[in-house]
Amino acid sequence: MKDSNFLKEHNARQFWHPMAHPADSNANPPTILTGGEGVYITDVDGHRSIDAVGGLWNVNLGYSSAPVKAAIADQLEALPYYSTFRGTTNDKAIELAYLLADFFAPDGMTRSFFTSGGSDSIEIALKFARQYHRIRGEGTRTKFISLEKGYHGTHFGGISINGNSKFRNAYEPLLAGCYHIPGPYLYRNPFGAETAEELAHLSAKMLEREIAFQGANTVAAFIMEPVLGAGGVIPPHPSFMGLVRDICDKHGVLLIVDEVITAFGRTGSPTGSRHWGVQPDLMCTAKAITNGYFPFGAVMIADRIVSVFEDDRSGAGSVDMGYTYSGHPVGAAAAVATMQETVRIKPWENAGPRGAEMKAGLQELATRYEVVGDVRGEGLMCAIELVSDRAAKTPVSKAAPLAFQKAAYEDGVMVRVSGNNVILSPPLIVDESHVRKILSATEAGLKAVAAT
Repeated sequence: MKDSNFLKEHNARQFWHPMAHPADSNANPPTILTGGEGVYITDVDGHRSIDAVGGLWNVNLGYSSAPVKAAIADQLEALPYYSTFRGTTNDKAIELAYLLADFFAPDGMTRSFFTSGGSDSIEIALKFARQYHRIRGEGTRTKFISLEKGYHGTHFGGISINGNSKFRNAYEPLLAGCYHIPGPYLYRNPFGAETAEELAHLSAKMLEREIAFQGANTVAAFIMEPVLGAGGVIPPHPSFMGLVRDICDKHGVLLIVDEVITAFGRTGSPTGSRHWGVQPDLMCTAKAITNGYFPFGAVMIADRIVSVFEDDRSGAGSVDMGYTYSGHPVGAAAAVATMQETVRIKPWENAGPRGAEMKAGLQELATRYEVVGDVRGEGLMCAIELVSDRAAKTPVSKAAPLAFQKAAYEDGVMVRVSGNNVILSPPLIVDESHVRKILSATEAGLKAVAAT
């Protein structure tokens, strides 16, 4: 490895960072990370911190999962690459598909289509939805409806259904036929709803209204996250997803669930769909499928979709899409090992109680720091929304979250800031002492914000 002086000199000079202005990265060079162990990360100066970001929602099993690392090394020796395009496959892809079908059986998923990551999975699911209707002779069903504040990746299809203009405006015009409804964001809901249950029903009514307005015979799918992640960790009322499922069934609209963040235990259940007791038609996964150790994803497909494609004899069911790295043998090997470890450890059993402790601790901090406008969370995905005026719900200045992040990091915890939200999504193997440390660093961040 190059020495620290070289790394600092060239940091953010030769490549642009995602989700950042190049000038900002030059002016404020990113933290250079050089090591990871358990739930800890270490930077180039030897500063060790709890990773309360969990990589990017994906390092569920932490940074020391020996079985996953060994599986990658072994597969590189055996078969480092071959495609799964027409006529060829590999042993690890077959094994992985079997394991995924077993894991997702309670969600009604029986087939998988492999991708290189979450944005790919979203794109494939949108295409499958349109193709499904076309095979069935309903080619007019091309439109998509999604939630405001929802996040679905960075491909053109994904940003078209994203519910945040920040990810859309610079790239418009986007995919036609994409529409949004107000989501279950109680803190800033447009209806004046006072309870999450009331808001769930109002948002569901908006979905049905939008389907009717567009014409049910033109709508292909509704897509949602079980818990809105990048939009600020917004859990719906437990009734919401069931209401959505009923409306979709009533109008022949497919339900695509974006589980890129929530699959494999983060909500305190094996999947977000299972957490709310709903079976989707298509499920998008990635991130924790390899514990973040290799770029990989999978679209999971329900029986009702499978039968339409596999029973087709017209040729319309041919899957004429894919990626060079779909079913990559090294990625598949990493996913096999991750799935085996996930089933063995059952990290959701820890995510539930640790997440409850974290949320309770954040709520206690909110009683002492006026800059906390709202506390939200489900399992090990929590957020606090920072405000300069609690009564008016005025967001803090752009500098305040950065001051929070800096103070928390200096106190030994890496957190993520997104707008005026501070997001906490540590590995699912954190223990009570790690949660206490995350909360103490959060308080250090709040003190820094209060001082700005």
